[in-house]
Amino acid sequence: METILEMKDISKHFSGVKALDKIQFNLRKGEIHSLLGENGAGKSTMIKILAGIYDPTDGQIFINGKEVKIEKVSNAKELGISIIHQELSLVPYMTVAENIYLGRMPSKKTGFVDDKKLEEDAYKVLERLGVQEVISVHAYPASLTVAQQQMVEIARALSVDSKILIMDEPTASLTERETVQLLEFVKRLRDQGVAIIYISHRMDEVFQISDRITVFRDGQYIATRDISEVSYDDVIRLMVGREMKDVYPEVDLTKGKELLRVECLDDGKFLRDISFTLHQGEILGFYGLVGSGRTEIMRYLFGIDRGASFKIYMEGKELRITKPKEAIDAGIILAPENRKEQGLVLIQDIRFNTVLTILDRLIHGIKTDKKQEQAVVEEYMSKLRTKATSEAHITGQLSGGNQQKVVLAKCLATKPKILILDEPTRGIDVGAKFEIYKLVTQLAEEGVGIIFISSELPEILNLSTRVITMHEGKKTGELDKSELSEELVLKYATGGAGNVS
Repeated sequence: METILEMKDISKHFSGVKALDKIQFNLRKGEIHSLLGENGAGKSTMIKILAGIYDPTDGQIFINGKEVKIEKVSNAKELGISIIHQELSLVPYMTVAENIYLGRMPSKKTGFVDDKKLEEDAYKVLERLGVQEVISVHAYPASLTVAQQQMVEIARALSVDSKILIMDEPTASLTERETVQLLEFVKRLRDQGVAIIYISHRMDEVFQISDRITVFRDGQYIATRDISEVSYDDVIRLMVGREMKDVYPEVDLTKGKELLRVECLDDGKFLRDISFTLHQGEILGFYGLVGSGRTEIMRYLFGIDRGASFKIYMEGKELRITKPKEAIDAGIILAPENRKEQGLVLIQDIRFNTVLTILDRLIHGIKTDKKQEQAVVEEYMSKLRTKATSEAHITGQLSGGNQQKVVLAKCLATKPKILILDEPTRGIDVGAKFEIYKLVTQLAEEGVGIIFISSELPEILNLSTRVITMHEGKKTGELDKSELSEELVLKYATGGAGNVS
């Protein structure tokens, strides 16, 4: 098979630190080649070099056998390289056609945009992808699903005749159904001869669509393998450099007294009559498709959103929570699903973010107790094994897994009785996931009540002591550990088992 891209001995140094150290990578025409590694392994640095954002310190890049220099973003585009980022970049108030040809819209002799040609050209691109019937060239991004928006991003890349398509966590925000559709879509592109570099932390996807994999670790090239030659355990071993036989810790928890009781939560719009309890030492899983109402419940409990009617009891005492500060004072803390927008101040350092929730405890008079603050930050950096140069490291510069650890540190600093984790492992690598799983079970053993929300069914099945399923704003099932099975949880989560109060 024809090699379209080859990277030889690529190194990249930042102020003496080696982000990449003589890595190798090659890509063939018409293949899906997955690039794997823990956060901080060097994947993003390599991609930015291909995109013309970074210049390599050393090494050579060849396109179709010819050495090239990618010194700026325009060079990458000229060479047929396009990137579909995890964060979508469509302009919301422009049509699909306008987004596809943004900056390159055809014009008439008068200088005005030739709308007819624009729409015809956009239709042809969508037609090539087989989505012209479901995505209108006249539609606006807000009317599209996230998966359809991803397809528009891909259409934009193909409109400039991209030969190499880099996809960075393309399914991170998709439902299971949308994920299946997008993966079929990616396979179709491969069959059309497009060469695809695919980055994902979801191993099931990697095994489903990859032709080959390449693994980086700590900025170094580890191995390239045909997907047919490796097992899941082989890939994990290559990524983390050690055996991880027990990905999920043993869960043998003792259920203690009731910590939380929620009665008849109803917002009159979407959520309908939701009731549940949480006990000490329990990991209560919430499972449902994206949009089922899981996050909305937690936002009401934590006092972020208002307008729902419900009763909430903490250790038998009725509470009234109207804002997050009241929830925190009561012993409830939420680690939100979107850490970058809701969980962290990215331009601030680890120290600032860690103590953000407990500033009132650190301020005495008009001064902050710096000694106590330092002790708190050091405690959680050590406990969570956060990888950073120091507590002064800016959080926006950390890997996804280490950012999530800072979110957890901020939560744990409040010494909560109840910890709500909303998609705590989204977009982080296998090693960081394993550490979070261990932390969650350890906290439960110490008597903390855990509410664990995840779209990854294996996490729910392996970590939860009890599971509540949601579908379209309704509670559809409640299953003890002994009752859990993939088939039953999915049946309930897709509305196949009625409503349960």
